Amino acid sequence: MTNPKAVNFLKKDPVLCKIIKNIGEFRIKIRKNRYKALIEAITYQQLTGFAASAIMNRFTKLYSRFPKPIDVLNTSDSKLRSTGLSKMKIRYIKELSRKIERNELTINSISKLDDEEIIERLTQVKGIGQWTAEMFLIFSLGRLDVLPLNDLGLKKGIQQAFSLPELPEPKQMEKIAEGWKPYRSVATWYLWKSLQKFDSIG
Repeated sequence: MTNPKAVNFLKKDPVLCKIIKNIGEFRIKIRKNRYKALIEAITYQQLTGFAASAIMNRFTKLYSRFPKPIDVLNTSDSKLRSTGLSKMKIRYIKELSRKIERNELTINSISKLDDEEIIERLTQVKGIGQWTAEMFLIFSLGRLDVLPLNDLGLKKGIQQAFSLPELPEPKQMEKIAEGWKPYRSVATWYLWKSLQKFDSIG
């Protein structure tokens, strides 16, 4: 997904303009399999990208194709544990799978809702918090105006870009980002990319 209109709009911010010129084109790869996107989001919680990616690769190899919720529910915890998933994350993933299988969470039609409604629905699933729901909005639904206030990468990106002495608090972040509406997801992406450890994000 690209959005030249959003990029041109954000260039009006002189700080972002420098970052945009350095990074180049905005490009996010949208995860079309929403179930997979949520499992990835749970897996990546509190792990480095390298470690989480290795776990996801082992998880996927348990099946002939990416599993459906019923497939995961029918997989033993010990088999899932062999991928490197923690007991807690296995519980979260099975809870997600159960809710989808019972139609308590309809992820295929969830895009009809607005951002806040989606966050409310997703955070009813144990193991999916505000941050995970926000990543789903950005990387699976392609929502353009998400500002993940509790994301450490965004905090560090803002601190570095705006030469702040400390990591910014949510109110300060909202104030800085006010002029980025309605493209705060795009601004967030650029601030992530401005940090070397997020080079591979897409």
